[in-house]
Amino acid sequence: MAPRTEPPVAQLKDVSLSFGGEVLFDRVSLALPRGARAALVGRNGAGKSTLMRVMARMIEPDSGEVWQSPGARAIYVAQEPDLTGFATLSDYVLSGLPEGEADEFHRAEAALMQMELDPYRVPAGLSGGEIRRAALARAIAADPDILLLDEPTNHLDIPAVEALEGFLAGFRGAALIVSHDRRFLETITNKTVWVRPGGVMTGEMGFGGFDAWAAAIEAEEEKVFARLETHIKAETHWLARGVTARRTRNEGRLARLYGMRAERARLIAQQSGANVSMAADIGGLSGRLVLEAKGLSKSFPTSDGPRCVLRNLDLRVMRGDRLGIIGPNGAGKSTLLNLLLGRAKESPDAGEIRLGANLEIAFLDQNRETLAPQSTLWDLMAPLGGDQIMVRGQPRHVAAYAKDFLFAANQLRQPVAALSGGERNRLQLALALAKPANLLVLDEPTNDLDIDTLELLEEMLESYEGTLIVVSHDRAFLDSVASSILWPLGDGAWTETPGGYADYERERARILAAKNAGRAAVAGESRGNAKGAGSAHKSAPRKLSFRDEHRLAELEKSMPLWEREIARLELALSDPALYGKNPKEFTRLTEKLTAQRAMLAAGEEEWLMLEDKKSSLARVDG
Repeated sequence: MAPRTEPPVAQLKDVSLSFGGEVLFDRVSLALPRGARAALVGRNGAGKSTLMRVMARMIEPDSGEVWQSPGARAIYVAQEPDLTGFATLSDYVLSGLPEGEADEFHRAEAALMQMELDPYRVPAGLSGGEIRRAALARAIAADPDILLLDEPTNHLDIPAVEALEGFLAGFRGAALIVSHDRRFLETITNKTVWVRPGGVMTGEMGFGGFDAWAAAIEAEEEKVFARLETHIKAETHWLARGVTARRTRNEGRLARLYGMRAERARLIAQQSGANVSMAADIGGLSGRLVLEAKGLSKSFPTSDGPRCVLRNLDLRVMRGDRLGIIGPNGAGKSTLLNLLLGRAKESPDAGEIRLGANLEIAFLDQNRETLAPQSTLWDLMAPLGGDQIMVRGQPRHVAAYAKDFLFAANQLRQPVAALSGGERNRLQLALALAKPANLLVLDEPTNDLDIDTLELLEEMLESYEGTLIVVSHDRAFLDSVASSILWPLGDGAWTETPGGYADYERERARILAAKNAGRAAVAGESRGNAKGAGSAHKSAPRKLSFRDEHRLAELEKSMPLWEREIARLELALSDPALYGKNPKEFTRLTEKLTAQRAMLAAGEEEWLMLEDKKSSLARVDG
């Protein structure tokens, strides 16, 4: 948690802002001290990105003060960074540095190389992940005091997300972060800023404690709302009795009634908000076998020789399976998808693919190539003209269906190019879910989605009865929707493990530990052979060292205790009144729960590695 005694390095004081006559913020105040890593959360359209741009002084508020500590440097990383007009990536990074610093180019080059990017590369043709890494390199090189990150994990693979987590953990300034990646926010934030209609609330806890905090606040507001309704009914009844005497007193009570009605409207606005409405229909049943690949191989030529992304892959997807595909950028995930679905421009080098019977496929492309930039929403939803769109076999008016995905009537004639990243993603979801499909293939579906929409997508997929194949870097999303994970071992080899992302992490640790133990055994045997067969047998370890045995026993005793402590803390935090009664205790328990969960996860990982090492040594001895 950020030290409370730290003075703010950035601050908003009574900031108000309106767009088109609609009040977006009304007298909002927010302070960020050094060391704060604040999650900025709120419903779709609540104004999170706008608030961030106000703090970056890119938008001037109607009233109020935007303050930064004298000499402080602020860097804003936009949701969709623009690299046009720069000859090289180093030129782009240098644009974020103040002039006159002696080590400017060195810092730019170092930051780009840290992000595994060539400083002399031309920005044209960069992938989404490369653009994001270049924008983060620009921010890192600037060494800012205030870091404003709008969806920083979009298009990043998991290793890059984990590297960003490491950077932020050691960041000395103040950071304000909008992200749909819940695992990322839980890992790195120590403060939460909640944007609600007309206002902002700040909680002194990381995103991991947000749900309990928000639930406590909303429960208290419901009580206030119920009391307010009772008072309004009483005052309305009193005024309706037609008492004309004591006119001054009547006017006072009438003014109070108007005030209570205004307060009721404010509470309703806070507790309500537009949500995406989404559903999927599987249509007819597919065959029991959905798709099968045997001996699938694919390589691409490079200046250093052929690069193999698939080597002798065998894969079978059955009806109802929920396959998650992960791997670093460039591992071949999209290539695999396109080959499996027959969408690839080239054929596999070897192997065969068989698709099952009666497949109806809905495909969500991460590059959104199906959305022509100059087409309007209306054109895409009703390509044959008219005002109807067939939604899972039933005609619906274009405007009504678009409203389910939070599109206003005035947006229907706008070109796709005018939409934000999140709006384009919602549009693609609307088009994909309009037709019945018994196979949903989603390539990075969570990019640019706000957390509320993301959770609704998860709920829809959890109840979806068809087959699901999803490529994603969102760890929490994969834990929620996947029943198995396909992941690369390296050099074109892939393997499938059951369960979600957390299960994959444990299985990967086990596989790597077994590999390392095998290498160590082989190395030990080789060294022993050099000294003689007899001495090799004597020197080879047959069991865990005393230290490892002691640690294994210690972990087996400690893990049940940690689990019981987690259960106790979760029970305490489930009390909806806790935050209202004792915010400090709520914060203390939330932080303790986060630490206890991390301790258990690390302990389980260590226990698995020691158990694998013990098993490997037993096999070598046998």
